Amino acid sequence: MSVPTMLTFSKTTLINMGLRDGDHIHYQLSPEELTAQTVSRNEGVLNDTGALVIKTGEFTGRSPKDKFIVKDSITADTVNWNDFNIPIDVKYFDQLQSKMMAYLADKDLWIRDAYACSDPSYRLNIRVVNENPWSNLFAYNMFLRPKEEELDNFQPDWHIIQAPGFKADPLVDGTRQHNFAIVNFTKRTILIGGTGYTGEMKKGIFSVLNYILPHDKGVLSMHCSANMGEAGDTAIFFGLSGTGKTTLSADPNRKLIGDDEHGWTSNTVFNFEGGCYAKTIDLSEEKEPEIYHAIRPGALVENVTFFPGTNQIDFSGKSITENTRVSYPLDFISNALEPSIGQTPKNIFFLTCDAYGVLPPISKLTPGQAMYQFISGYTAKVAGTEAGITEPKSTFSACFGAPFLPLHPAQYAEMLGRKMKEHNVNVWMINTGWNGGPYGVGSRMKLGYTRAMITAALDGQLDNVEYDRTPWFRLAIPKSCPGVPSELLNARNTWPNPADFDVQARKLAAQFVKNFEKYAANAGEEILAAAPLV
Repeated sequence: MSVPTMLTFSKTTLINMGLRDGDHIHYQLSPEELTAQTVSRNEGVLNDTGALVIKTGEFTGRSPKDKFIVKDSITADTVNWNDFNIPIDVKYFDQLQSKMMAYLADKDLWIRDAYACSDPSYRLNIRVVNENPWSNLFAYNMFLRPKEEELDNFQPDWHIIQAPGFKADPLVDGTRQHNFAIVNFTKRTILIGGTGYTGEMKKGIFSVLNYILPHDKGVLSMHCSANMGEAGDTAIFFGLSGTGKTTLSADPNRKLIGDDEHGWTSNTVFNFEGGCYAKTIDLSEEKEPEIYHAIRPGALVENVTFFPGTNQIDFSGKSITENTRVSYPLDFISNALEPSIGQTPKNIFFLTCDAYGVLPPISKLTPGQAMYQFISGYTAKVAGTEAGITEPKSTFSACFGAPFLPLHPAQYAEMLGRKMKEHNVNVWMINTGWNGGPYGVGSRMKLGYTRAMITAALDGQLDNVEYDRTPWFRLAIPKSCPGVPSELLNARNTWPNPADFDVQARKLAAQFVKNFEKYAANAGEEILAAAPLV
């Protein structure tokens, strides 16, 4: 058994948290120890490359309808209450915290001190309490790791208490069902119960930073990946899950700043995290070598299956979920930037996976179009990715991350707009989805072509080429791009029957306009003028 050795992590500290001291407390264990304990407890196995493979249980993804924010004097008039930011009374938080502590009192616990925000000016110290070792390994991988000497005087700003085995009683605890994730800004504590999905911890802190940084610090928080070229030029990639944020930012010719969560100050872009949480569905060494080779000792792989009779992962396996994942420290990527802080971006990419085959593979946006697309946050899910989806389905998520934004989307959009104009940033939209027709007719854009388009934009090779303008969405598309067949660049021309394209484009444009109605009152003339034609 491992026991706490740091003077600041004392018996008094545990009592103040509602826990008891003893050899059931495992403090700040190494990845090797956490992996060994998981295996010995029959909670996971090693794959053929030495990574730890676990199943998260009933939940294999986040549960947005079960994420709550305590409504109190801090949040009542500042949080944008909606289907993602669901209020809960403080009495239910206190009640659940008391029950959780009683539940954890006689259990082995894994406790870790970590922090978020690689820029020291915005550092957020976090103490994580888990009831199993693999959840603590996730915390090791995903949060930033203090040096040994920094632990001597570590004082947490926030606590995460995660107990997958503890279930709420919806009839008395104010929850929708037995699982929950509750953020309390007054007590600076996140309670997570009834779910083993590790991403709830990561996105809980992300939600906290999405409140604190814009509201209190004047820093734009962003759901994006980021990388930096040899000349110090930073690029950021916005996009919803499955559009390519992690894949496209892992560029062997550029330094990786981070794959998911960043802040933009007056002169820097910095990573919130210390690791990556990459999707592994259909992962291959050929397409994504950096992620593929990160699956090694220290990595935590979730909800995958093996080829029969082996411990070799079948990355095409979807029997548990399509949301198979791997977490690993940022330094598992060979070209990760250390510390993970870049300069003001020169290029912004909005990534969408358009399963309708309407949006062009690459287009350059005006400032008004950029703001319109940012507020819209569009992508389209394809058949088979979720139960009940039999044809492409549009998804609009404001600022490409609505479930994690406690403030009104207009606040983030206004900050981005000011920064884009102040620094004269190029903004591009990249469609990583379908070309030549919708899903089931056309084909998905090859990753190699997408990378070539992004490289051309970053290298300035699209600055002086001729541009066309698309119908309906009025997007500027280059007539040529190095490494990409010119016939692919205008989506309409790739369809067997352009008239069918027009029908589909008109439908999608109408969906954009309908979705934007709820933001129109707060949008200026420049943004409204960028709406698609219907």
